[in-house]
Amino acid sequence: MSYCVASYRCFDEKADFEKKALSIAVGLTVGSWTDLPEAKKAEMDKHLGRVLSVEVHEVDSTNTERYADIRIAYPDINFSADIPALLVTVFGKLSMDGCIRLIDLHVSESFMSRFPGPKFGMHGVRDQLGVSERPLLMSIFKSVIGHDLSGLREQFYNQALGGVDLIKDDEILFENPLTPIGKRVETCMAAAAEAERVTGQKLLYAVNLTGPTSGLVAKAKEAIDAGANALLFNVLAYGFDVLHELSRHPDIRVPIAAHPALAGALYPSPYYGIAASVLLGKLMRLAGADLVLFPSPYGSVVMPREENLAIRDALTTDRLETDYGAPADLRPSFPVPSAGIHPGLVPLILRDFGTDVVVNAGGGIHGHPMGTAAGGRAFRQAIEAALAGIPLQEAASRPDRQELKTAIDLWGSRE
Repeated sequence: MSYCVASYRCFDEKADFEKKALSIAVGLTVGSWTDLPEAKKAEMDKHLGRVLSVEVHEVDSTNTERYADIRIAYPDINFSADIPALLVTVFGKLSMDGCIRLIDLHVSESFMSRFPGPKFGMHGVRDQLGVSERPLLMSIFKSVIGHDLSGLREQFYNQALGGVDLIKDDEILFENPLTPIGKRVETCMAAAAEAERVTGQKLLYAVNLTGPTSGLVAKAKEAIDAGANALLFNVLAYGFDVLHELSRHPDIRVPIAAHPALAGALYPSPYYGIAASVLLGKLMRLAGADLVLFPSPYGSVVMPREENLAIRDALTTDRLETDYGAPADLRPSFPVPSAGIHPGLVPLILRDFGTDVVVNAGGGIHGHPMGTAAGGRAFRQAIEAALAGIPLQEAASRPDRQELKTAIDLWGSRE
């Protein structure tokens, strides 16, 4: 038999955690056990959840932070091979049962076999851009609401001139009369071609895929037919299964960048919700995200560094672990730590993520005193310096690095 294994952190001052674990394993599978006749138990045993381990932690003498880490295996036979069924099984009703958090999730090899994962992944995105080694640079439209096509085109072109590898829509740019998706793609890709003639650099434009779920595939095909070479998708608003359907659709032949909108309602508390490494790491990769955005430890929407690194590992490890540790292959997804990023933070990003990372900035590019294009160049100069092991202040002292110097004078640097 094959199982998916969920790990929980359960807080309770007085609970018998062994009893609690057994109640979860039984309650989320067969419903009851002790009252069943022996013949029925034999029949139902293949459906019964199994308690694998219970580790109790007494944090202080008052027991106010007493908790247990509990691992339970759920038989695959109990649920269909889709992420909604898995999540409802392991954490649906349980998520409302006091202070309990889903901290890890290993799926079985059988379950994993139904998910091809990212269609492109990290290496496929690099191939699309022709960039094999250095970190990639992404910029964001700021602002977008109320702009017409000419306004977006100017903003796009200036971003592209700065040497960015990817440009993404803001997640709040929905279908609207001023910038409908087809026209928006045509306009921005024309600006990308014009900029490429100046910079010699290819780029991906992740256009925001929005609208009713029933029309998403048609909308994606419209964007691709208009020239779109990437998509942005608000995964948690629609659900992981929608991302899975989009990523495996034969007509959607472009990378998909997953935005973390709504994630803050699910991961930040130590007592409730779903750990960020599961929510924005394992499940995003399993569902097929080629790039995954998430709050960085450095900028304006801060996530603890250890959680960031756990997301990094979930997205990029060569072989994603399944059930009891058996490995299964999925293409790695590109991690995109975001929010409040400026050039002075580049050394920290590369320290924690290495070269397999997308440096993502909005205000850190558009807010550059010398203009948007200069903002992009400042980031490229910071990346070049960090890769060479040159302190940013030293690199910025060079006469041909005025963009970087101006950025550091404004925002400072952290190394």
